[in-house]
Amino acid sequence: MHLSYPDEGNWIDRIVCQKSTDNGASWNNGTFMGLNGTKAQDKEWATVDRANNNIYVTWTEFDSYGSSSEADSSFILFSKSEDAGETWSEAIRLSQTAGDCIDDDETVEGAVPTVGTNGEIYVAWAGRKTNGELAIMFDKSTDNGETWLDQDIFVTNFPDGWAYDIPGISRCNGLPVTVCDTSGLANNGRIYINWTDQRNGTDDTDVWLVSSDNKGEAWTEPKRINDDPAGKQQFFTWLTIDQTSGYLYCVFYDRRNYDNNYTDVYMAVSKDGGENFENIKISETPFSPNSGAFFGDYTNISAHNGVIRPIWTRLDDSGLSIYTAIIEQESNVPEKEANNIYAEKIYPNPLTTEANFSYKLRKSSNISIKLFDISGKHIATISEINNQPAGKYVEKINIEELNL
Repeated sequence: MHLSYPDEGNWIDRIVCQKSTDNGASWNNGTFMGLNGTKAQDKEWATVDRANNNIYVTWTEFDSYGSSSEADSSFILFSKSEDAGETWSEAIRLSQTAGDCIDDDETVEGAVPTVGTNGEIYVAWAGRKTNGELAIMFDKSTDNGETWLDQDIFVTNFPDGWAYDIPGISRCNGLPVTVCDTSGLANNGRIYINWTDQRNGTDDTDVWLVSSDNKGEAWTEPKRINDDPAGKQQFFTWLTIDQTSGYLYCVFYDRRNYDNNYTDVYMAVSKDGGENFENIKISETPFSPNSGAFFGDYTNISAHNGVIRPIWTRLDDSGLSIYTAIIEQESNVPEKEANNIYAEKIYPNPLTTEANFSYKLRKSSNISIKLFDISGKHIATISEINNQPAGKYVEKINIEELNL
C-alpha cells in the first residue's frame, strides 16, 4: 500500500495497493482507492481481517494540501476490499469534525485501523472535539465497515497537538497508533492507543498509552511508557501486540542518555496489559540526526511467537539508512492466564483446496484436529496424536486427499 505521485495532475492523488502472489518475486500494477478530483490523499494505513480476508484502509483527505483557506478542510476516510485488493469500496468519511489543510496540529491525521475479536474495526486519530479542542478521537464499525458511529468518541486531550519540534529532526509528529488484543488470553478484546506529545514541556517529549475494555466506549487515563526521569526527548513511537502471548511491544527514539542530539532506539515491553513497561535499549550505537534529512513520520514494529522485529531510520555520515534488531523473547505466559494450546486461525478461510494450520503447545497433550463445515457439522478428522510434546507444529490440510 502506498501513495501515488503522478507526473501530471494533482499531488498524491490516490492510494495504490499492489500485491504479489509469488512471495514478492513480482508485483502486479495495483488497484487504487481515494481518487477524488484534485484533492490530496495522505498517511494511509491498512489492516486485514484474517477471518474473512477483508482489507480495511483509513487515511486523510485534504481538500487542498497546505491551504490556509477556511473553505478547505481535511477528513479521515475509509475504504475496504472484499476480493483481495481487486476492487475497493467508495471512500466514506469517518471524522465528524473536520480539520484544516495545513498539515499541522489543526489537521485530522494519523488514522491506523485494527480488527477486534469479533471482526470489529477500530480506528483513532489526532483530531478535534466538536468545540475545537485538540484531541484523540475514536470510531468503530461492527458490520465490516458498512456503518460507523453517529458521533466520534473522545479518547483524551492532545495538549499542544501532534506536531512538535525535536532538535535535529526536520519534522516530528506524535500521531496515534491503534491495536487490539485478540490473543484469547487475559486481556482479550482490550484496545490500546499509543502516541507521543509534549504535555510536560517542549524539552520533555513522552510516550503515552491508553486502553479500553469495553470496545472503546470509555478509556483509561494516559500512562507514560518511557520510564526515565523527566526532561528528555522520546519520539516517533509505534505499538504492536504479540497475539500468541498478549505482550505489548513499543519502539521509539530516545535521548535519555545524552545532553545533545545523540539518539538511541528503545523498545518498551509490557507483559501485564500495559500496567507496567520495561524499557530496553535496542540500538548498538547512537546517531545524531540532521534537520536537513527527512526521516519520515513513523517507526514500526512487529511481534509474533516471541520474535520481535522493530524497524527505524538513522543517519550516519550524512546518509539515511534503515535498521532493525534481531530480538527473540520467551513468552513465559503464566499458566493460569494461558490456554495450554495456542491455535492460529486457519488460512485461507473458507478453505478451498489446501491450507496450513499452525498451533503451539505449552505442555505435552493429546491432540485431535477436526474439520467442520459452515453449519458446524463434523466432516473429517485431520489427525489425532496422543502425548504430543510441547512445541510449535504445522498441520497441512488438503481437501482432495480427504476424499470428501
